Amino acid sequence: MTKHPLLQMIKLQKKGTPVGIYSVCSANEFVIEAALERGKQTKSIVLIEATSNQVNQYGGYTGMKPKDFMKFVEKIAKKVNFPMDRIILGGDHLGPLTWTHLDEKQAMKEASKLIELYVLAGFTKIHIDTSMRVADDDQQAMLSTEVIARRGAELAEVAEKAYAKLKAKSPNALHPVFIVGSEVPIPGGAQEEEEGVAVTKVKDCQQTINTFHEAFLSKDLKEAWNHVIAVVVQPGVEFGDSTVIEYDRKKARTLTKSLKAYKNLVFEGHSTDYQTKIALKEMVEDGIAILKVGPGLTFAAREAMFALANIEEALLKGTKTKPSKFIEVLEEVMLKNPGNWQKHYHGNAQQLAFKRKYSFSDRCRYYLPNEKVQAALETLITNINTIGIPYSLLSQYMPVQYTKVREGIIPCTAEALIKDRIVNCMDEYLYATHQEKLG
Repeated sequence: MTKHPLLQMIKLQKKGTPVGIYSVCSANEFVIEAALERGKQTKSIVLIEATSNQVNQYGGYTGMKPKDFMKFVEKIAKKVNFPMDRIILGGDHLGPLTWTHLDEKQAMKEASKLIELYVLAGFTKIHIDTSMRVADDDQQAMLSTEVIARRGAELAEVAEKAYAKLKAKSPNALHPVFIVGSEVPIPGGAQEEEEGVAVTKVKDCQQTINTFHEAFLSKDLKEAWNHVIAVVVQPGVEFGDSTVIEYDRKKARTLTKSLKAYKNLVFEGHSTDYQTKIALKEMVEDGIAILKVGPGLTFAAREAMFALANIEEALLKGTKTKPSKFIEVLEEVMLKNPGNWQKHYHGNAQQLAFKRKYSFSDRCRYYLPNEKVQAALETLITNINTIGIPYSLLSQYMPVQYTKVREGIIPCTAEALIKDRIVNCMDEYLYATHQEKLG
């Protein structure tokens, strides 16, 4: 790969060819493996992104630093025989997000180290996000675009220096592309149910672009600015615990039309999880060319795991084989360690119990790496693969996969069934993006 595939995406978009890319925002092994296998089948470039609170210099909540995440993806790619040069690794919300309790000097020092490590590890899509207030900002006032852009330019300068170091070691290293702006809630979707979300105003979008441009040029970062390919906007999509606000291209038309003024920019849409494939297709056609999806993929994986747990229960009832109790173990671990869901879910005991299992925001995903949950999942997979699933039960709980098994498209193993349920979601994005045209 001699040229960044996302530069090719910009070129096609500006020619009027509706090509985009979906971004796998997940550190789940099943999700990444499914993405790479589907990428191989469709001859597509695959974009995988890690968030700053997920992967950082201290390990984040995954325990991985940027170079560890790179190795993690490399290992999966090797397993499925997918070439690494067809994978784009991205860093999402890179900035002071994890260090907002510190003052600007310290928070930016941490953010600078974060950006440096991502670039040095070979991540080539960098979302610079400095939209959050830090400890010595006025907590009652909105952060000005000038401050956001100044901090963003500082991090871009760090990225450029890190890339120069990387290129000295690896002459073929691709120059990273940059995404700026942040018209979204904190990573992972909205915390409250919403009736609607406001589409980004054109004047606000223009101010973001112009202010960032000035801030970059004031630091002599013309080359970095030439690699800014997208700005994050709110095109009017969001999801709550059980609701989805669907894309309405009429409401977003004024915003999407404004893209014509910029020959090298597209929009990046966050929280596109659970949109229909038609809505996703319209977004790409309207220039929202980068579609971020995270909870939607692990939600699909969790659905498959629950389906297999129900199949297991039906098969093992009255036998001596010990069931995994996967659903019960997951609930038990979530109750014992409420830190990753308590602030996000609201309601009475019954409502909270429902949301822990079935919320679209899928806080379950934070608990899948837990040792007890992993042990239960391994038992579930072993039990299913040992006993085998009667077609009648597969049809009952996983009808789409039942058809694929019957047609010989996928094997009837627990792992294949989980990955294929994730692929159902990915195929909606592949339908919308045509990303096989990127290389």
